[in-house]
Amino acid sequence: MSSKKHHERTRAQESSNAIERMYITMRHLFNRGFYKPMGISGETLRNSLLLLRPEIYGSIGEEKAELEGLLYVIDRLPQGIEECTYINLTSDEGYSNSHFKPIIPEKRRRNCYRIDAEQMNIEITRGRSEIYDILTHLTFLFVESHKISNRVIINEEGVTTRDWIKLEKAVLSKKKLTREEREVVITHTANILGRTFDELRCVYDDFATSSQPERLLHIVYWLGKLAIEEQVNNNKRTVTFSPVLRERIGHHIHGEIWANKVKDVLHTNGLLNRPIHIISANMHSVMNVLFASNALKTDVAKKDIFEIYESLSNNNNKDLRNKVSKEALQNGMLYVKDTSGANIDVQIFDASNIDISKIDININKTVLEQEKPVILVMDYAFGEQAYETIDELLKPYGEKKKKVHLNVESVSIMGKAGILEGGKGDIMIPSAHIFEGTADNYPFKNELTVEDLQGKGVDIYEGSMITVLGTSLQNKDILKFFYNSTWRVIGLEMEGAHYQKAIQAASKVRASISPDVKVRYAYYASDNPLETGATLASGGLGTSGVRPTYLITRTILEQILN
Repeated sequence: MSSKKHHERTRAQESSNAIERMYITMRHLFNRGFYKPMGISGETLRNSLLLLRPEIYGSIGEEKAELEGLLYVIDRLPQGIEECTYINLTSDEGYSNSHFKPIIPEKRRRNCYRIDAEQMNIEITRGRSEIYDILTHLTFLFVESHKISNRVIINEEGVTTRDWIKLEKAVLSKKKLTREEREVVITHTANILGRTFDELRCVYDDFATSSQPERLLHIVYWLGKLAIEEQVNNNKRTVTFSPVLRERIGHHIHGEIWANKVKDVLHTNGLLNRPIHIISANMHSVMNVLFASNALKTDVAKKDIFEIYESLSNNNNKDLRNKVSKEALQNGMLYVKDTSGANIDVQIFDASNIDISKIDININKTVLEQEKPVILVMDYAFGEQAYETIDELLKPYGEKKKKVHLNVESVSIMGKAGILEGGKGDIMIPSAHIFEGTADNYPFKNELTVEDLQGKGVDIYEGSMITVLGTSLQNKDILKFFYNSTWRVIGLEMEGAHYQKAIQAASKVRASISPDVKVRYAYYASDNPLETGATLASGGLGTSGVRPTYLITRTILEQILN
């Protein structure tokens, strides 16, 4: 037993070291200004990723290509990136005022610009976590691309296999493929990827877009083509970091502009001195809890309120959604569209405008009338950006002489996280956040308790949570170690410790908000990375996220308004 335990520990330690090496390397390459992912400069990143074999990247360490991981990464990078030899990470440097059209990835809000046939610029406005995220995904992508070229190059002269010639012909041909032609090309591509015809057929439509129905073939071809260029002609792909980005990173530039605009709106609307409750959540659940029951009276009469929430979370129900947002805007909701580049929109609700008779949650009328609380909902931050935005938001408003300290009474964080016990859709209530790879820990008194949410049809877990540097780097060994260690870890996410660090600094060190500020944290499980087939790469939450999201939202609002 002890030798098995010892082996598990060492594999977890190896993995932990690999993650640390990746971060140190990424910081070093960033400071250096450029690197070649498949050259000598990218070697440490590649080797660490291959040693780690993170769950999300599936079979990265094997010879066969990884399909689910590829889809996960492609959804988070700009369309067309597979064709680019030069990838340039920039700050917000004015491309939005140019003829370049922004390309926004399917699953990440970031502006990217295709400069020419060979170059893609990716705008970084959310801090270091975003750089780490992109570089990890690119490393995965390029490792996969070399698997393709290794299978199709026959000799040093760069002669390629028949499979490759057939794929190239299909991708470069301008005409639409018939079903028969498509299946022939899938056969050749499956051979190139070391996968079965069936495996490719199953993921084919997930890659397709309306403008590119054969996108999977396109991606495989271009990844392979550029890898062949690297191996045969030594024409290496290069990642550069613009000088302005290197100068600005870590200086809260976007966070400060964002926070000042939010405080300007509070000031202009006479809400700056009111009791303020900050909620970090999505842009629909608070609004829906406050206004859906009245806006959709006829539907509510026939259905359970959670069924209404479910239909509202369906992207096809635009009319229903519009009814609710119209109701909210008519009843005093202020919407602050982000223009700072932080990519965090804000909704402000003046609770004194709320008509209690039209809401189906418990509200204390006296509290509303006497305290007139203000609820400020901010969209999710990304990793380290959570520190930047909350840190700036909690600072006093105005000039030195006329500084106004915000009367922040509570900060509530609701988010998605990976769970280590339980499954998709369960709820986690943290009692502390721990930074991954360190013993830095942030314990706090959580105003949300298991009792508050129990008996409502969702499983609930309580314990510590790990704030990881990137969700895409975790592997089974590390996760098992978290789970079995004395830290009593129940889940992992990317922002908790960053939020808590900012709240503690503002309330206990800088004294810019009350030391008695209440904090609430609750997460719902988007995946269980310990279960194969239940990782983030296996697809979204679907409707299983609706009940936990709204249970948490309703509980937070009931606490604020009582």
